Amino acid sequence: MRRSLLVRMLAVSILVAVCSIAATAWLAATTASRGIRQEQSQVLADDSRIYTTLLAYSASHRDWSGVDGTVTKLEKQTGRTITLATRAAPASNDRRASAVIDPLAVDPVIVPDTPADRIDPDAVGPFRLTSAEKTQLADQAEIVIGCLKRRADSAIATALPSGRIRVTTPFSDDYSRCGGRQLDNPTPTEAAALDTLQTLVNECLNRAGDGPVKLGLDFTWAESGAQSASTDAGSADRDDDQTVQDCLASSRKIQLSPYVAPSALLYVTTNGGTDATTFDLSRSNQIRIAGVAAGVLLLAVAVTVLASTRLTRPLRALTRATQRMARGEIASRVTVKGDDEIARLGAAFNEMSEARAGNEALRRTMTSDIAHELRTPLSNIRGWLEAAEDGLSERDPALIASLLEEALLLQHIVDDLQDLAMADAGKLRLAIESVRIADLLAQVRTAHGAHAAVEGIAFTVETMDDPVVDADPLRLRQAIDNLVTNALRHTPAGGTVTVSAREDSYELVIEVADTGIGIAPDDLPHVFDRFWRAEKSRNRRTGGSGLGLSIVRRLAEAHGGTVTASSTVGGGSVFAIRLPLPRRKPTRQAGSS
Repeated sequence: MRRSLLVRMLAVSILVAVCSIAATAWLAATTASRGIRQEQSQVLADDSRIYTTLLAYSASHRDWSGVDGTVTKLEKQTGRTITLATRAAPASNDRRASAVIDPLAVDPVIVPDTPADRIDPDAVGPFRLTSAEKTQLADQAEIVIGCLKRRADSAIATALPSGRIRVTTPFSDDYSRCGGRQLDNPTPTEAAALDTLQTLVNECLNRAGDGPVKLGLDFTWAESGAQSASTDAGSADRDDDQTVQDCLASSRKIQLSPYVAPSALLYVTTNGGTDATTFDLSRSNQIRIAGVAAGVLLLAVAVTVLASTRLTRPLRALTRATQRMARGEIASRVTVKGDDEIARLGAAFNEMSEARAGNEALRRTMTSDIAHELRTPLSNIRGWLEAAEDGLSERDPALIASLLEEALLLQHIVDDLQDLAMADAGKLRLAIESVRIADLLAQVRTAHGAHAAVEGIAFTVETMDDPVVDADPLRLRQAIDNLVTNALRHTPAGGTVTVSAREDSYELVIEVADTGIGIAPDDLPHVFDRFWRAEKSRNRRTGGSGLGLSIVRRLAEAHGGTVTASSTVGGGSVFAIRLPLPRRKPTRQAGSS
């Protein structure tokens, strides 16, 4: 058995190791051959010309309808086959796209100098100047540059993608004297586009809970009303720089999206039709992967053998303990070391063994108690019958009444045992209906009032709030009767027994309180145990059968409730049944809306 278990564990461990390593090797080879994203920085470097050219086209055109000429030219220059497909209509092949052409989301791996917002600088949209504005700015820039040169200052003119001319010089004072500030003023086209962008940005900031900002033509910003703008994006003295930058980027993309071509998937293949970004494993790489896999496999086998040996040692001990328990050694135990799963299994086995030993002791005690409870009335019946048979006792009504009383006692014990057996098996059936507790307690008062009066005990019933509960009226009455009978049995003459019912939040609380002898603190946790009685002499006048309170607990649990007991020696006891109240819809009062 031990060898079989070890062999199975080793076989499973080796199989898992082989499958894991094989899957890892396959995944590594597949990822290496087709992992374009992992190799994107190296592979797309060779195709950057295709990418940047098509990116510039998409930034200056609203769609791809005229891109065929550009694609044909690129194919001739690179010797590649280029396919463009929009996301709405992808290419009819299962290859992964080489890149995504989107001027509003430039790939920084392919274009390292991409701005932080990933918007292509060529995407100017509504900021593109008209021909007249370009001519006017060019004339004004020529005047500024000529003025700066006459002052022996250096000046550099740069044409921006929008058509604006930017003149830069290290001498800001001379730049202002030569009219450079007027050159920097936005044209009507730029002013209109800037106003639209600023509205989008401030709406975004308002949604984020920030105040408005004032944008510059170069997309710098400052707090609205500030005297001067920031020199570059994100350098203003604010705590929410990132929020402004995020709003500015998202607003620019919203504004530019109608002016650029929709994003498209770029497929680049060789003339033979194979994926141009495929990474093929060489023979040396394949041998290297196989060698690593074999080495890992051997290591896994060695570790598995050692782990299996250590694993089976406590399992063998646990198996021996289980076999001892099967042979009758109920108190069998195992030594627990560590805090792993096997140790927890051993601890659980020890707990199970202790519980079984306790249950066995309880079973023996219960068997003895049942035998004692049944022996007493049977002995009485047998004695009376033998006496009557021998002529020592007359067969009169008193004898018949005595025999009937003993038979009823036997029937009561058997019925209690049957109720407990059904509750333990989960077969205790309840006929649930709406029960008005005031009516039920009235029946209890009628049933026990006469007996309490004979014993000289004041018996009262109190009901508050007129509660209604969903319960089996017969079983609930049985539970209350058992508590009342127990209270009357332990209350001397001159004492009181009170049954009360009230609502407590979403629970019904039924209490049976007495002024009897009470229960000792050490005995209180056992009052609901079967055949337990505070009166150890088993006096039938004060001890009962020891099953009544156990039945009360089972009946309360069957109704989804609980039963508790509190007591003071010499001061009486209080038993409380708590049952859940039905959640009833509140009635609408007259005149309420």
